[in-house]
Amino acid sequence: MDLKVTRFAVEDRIATLTLHRPERLNSWTGRMHTEYRHLLARAEEDPEVRAVVVTGSGRGFCAGADTSALESHVERGGYDPGTPEDLARPGYGVRPEFDADFAFQFGLKKPIIAAINGPAAGVGFVIACYADLRFAVPGAKLTTAHGKLNLPAEYGLSWLLPRLIGLTRANDLLLSSRVFLSDEAMELGLLNGLFPADELMPRTLEYVRRLVDSVSPGSLAASKRQIYTDQHRDVGASVEEANALIAEMMKSADYREAVAAWREKRPPNWRGEE
Repeated sequence: MDLKVTRFAVEDRIATLTLHRPERLNSWTGRMHTEYRHLLARAEEDPEVRAVVVTGSGRGFCAGADTSALESHVERGGYDPGTPEDLARPGYGVRPEFDADFAFQFGLKKPIIAAINGPAAGVGFVIACYADLRFAVPGAKLTTAHGKLNLPAEYGLSWLLPRLIGLTRANDLLLSSRVFLSDEAMELGLLNGLFPADELMPRTLEYVRRLVDSVSPGSLAASKRQIYTDQHRDVGASVEEANALIAEMMKSADYREAVAAWREKRPPNWRGEE
């Protein structure tokens, strides 16, 4: 696919997916949605990629839906996503609950980390929330935005946000659509870290590099799958699956390598076998 509004690079087993409309604070369009899904599918299928970092070009992460797109919805008399019928479907087929916009990220095997370099509003805030981990610069403006547009909470955010920060705090952000800063988001437990602007990407990549070095790909995939599946089932089922996974994963080459590395006091050399 010809990338017009995103950028994609892989280095040292980490894919960086950059939303790239800097002149519009990376505001969201149907084209960006199409490329975003395509690139996540590409990262998921690439055996060299162990994790994905999502960020924005220039001063913003993603300022929400493009204003011209909002105006076109008025002219059309309804919503038009502006995406093709053959939209990529990464993460689909794992659980029926995940087969939806952005929820599909729960079905991906590889962790997604948001590096929030500036404003994240509306769908931009949704993208950040659906990431597995979130780092940001101080003073970045965040908002759910939908209330001021006479819209409902978008893309399952009414389900997700209470699970991230608790119902009382989520209700404040969802019902008011107020603007709040990343500093407050850190206090709310929405972020994993705040870094100065010139350190955001280096320190985020440093964190992710340690993650993929020290944790096996199989463990990352299994743990991520358990985390989001467990949001939809009881604790007994969680225990039973964990026991089954232990029995299965102890047969793998990466388990043998983990034990050998521990005994020999050296870094593991993960093979990444399923």
